[in-house]
Amino acid sequence: MKKSVQTFLKHTIKDKINRSANPPVVRASTILFDTMQEMYNQEMKVKRHKKISHYTYGRYGSTTTIELENILKKLEEAYHVFLTGTGFGGIALALMSLCRPGDEIVVSDNVYGPTREISEKLLKEFNIFAKFYDPNSFEDLKNKVTKKTKMILVENPGSNTFEFQDLSKIVRLAKRNKVLTLLDNTWGTPLYLKPLKLGFDMSFSSATKYFSGHSDAMGGSLAVSKKVFKKIMFFYKLSGYRMSADEAYLIIRGLRTLDTRLNQHYHNTKIVIDFLKKHRKITEILYPHKPNSKNYKLWKKYYTGATGLFSIVVKSKNKSSVIKFVNSLELFGIGYSWGGFESLAILQELKPSKDEYSQGRKFFKYNKNEHIVRLHIGLEDPKDLITDLKQSLRYVK
Repeated sequence: MKKSVQTFLKHTIKDKINRSANPPVVRASTILFDTMQEMYNQEMKVKRHKKISHYTYGRYGSTTTIELENILKKLEEAYHVFLTGTGFGGIALALMSLCRPGDEIVVSDNVYGPTREISEKLLKEFNIFAKFYDPNSFEDLKNKVTKKTKMILVENPGSNTFEFQDLSKIVRLAKRNKVLTLLDNTWGTPLYLKPLKLGFDMSFSSATKYFSGHSDAMGGSLAVSKKVFKKIMFFYKLSGYRMSADEAYLIIRGLRTLDTRLNQHYHNTKIVIDFLKKHRKITEILYPHKPNSKNYKLWKKYYTGATGLFSIVVKSKNKSSVIKFVNSLELFGIGYSWGGFESLAILQELKPSKDEYSQGRKFFKYNKNEHIVRLHIGLEDPKDLITDLKQSLRYVK
């Protein structure tokens, strides 16, 4: 029977042995076999990418993590999905598996802060160098691809400023130049965008965010094509970049309601944005909500839905008053990450600066009196969220 994604997520796994609705948490280091031959045969199955129910050693994963791999493999329409202990581990896994001394990577300037750090600072210790391109200029990307380029790393939409790029053009450019491609798809999730179907070699998602949905689990997933599978598997088995069975269980549980939660996040977000776009202290909303805008057109071209994360541009000569606005919010938590049931707010420092919290963008169009506040709209009553925002925005001077 052919099932919709909505139905698939509700019926991904059933524990036929214990007859429980969710799979058990299988923690293991040593995996036991009846014979040496059985163990050797299992090793060969893993090497040949055959369907398996268990690995040969706990460092590679357990029955619980394999179940999650299979769910995400189907959702991503991928050759394989690697699981990591944190979201960022998936990005690190791709870079460390595939890049070698002398290589260059070309990175979208609007990537997640730690992605910038590993690209700009850590990789250079291994003689691997990053070039950052303007996400609003395909020409800039084209000009930065050379014979040394190993990979193009894209985050779509961009972290905090939410620029959308023309993904098919990037894939065509990469293929012409025999360059690998990696897309951070955490915002859209494979529910709304399947990067490998567009031709990307790898699709990364922070499972900490919407996959989990409850702000109580850490994990990452790296969906890959057959082309890069062997090299990543080689590094994965040696590196120990694995997800625990307990985290895998929580993420499997979270995925059951992924579609339902994302629908509600989007519903609430639209209502909140309708309020914010009329507020005189907010000069711009960084979200694909204007039908004639470039970002809206690119979102509609590639995505089947939208989620609950966006930023607002607050204009003020008094930065401390913007901080007071964020601090006075009652229903919006102040904290990193997003994708859980609760609403969050954080003032982002994106301009080049010596401040340790600055993400040091090279291409940044906002001036010193324009402040980026990132909002995640949770599952609360949007009327209550609007009341909270309204009372707090009065502090902006």
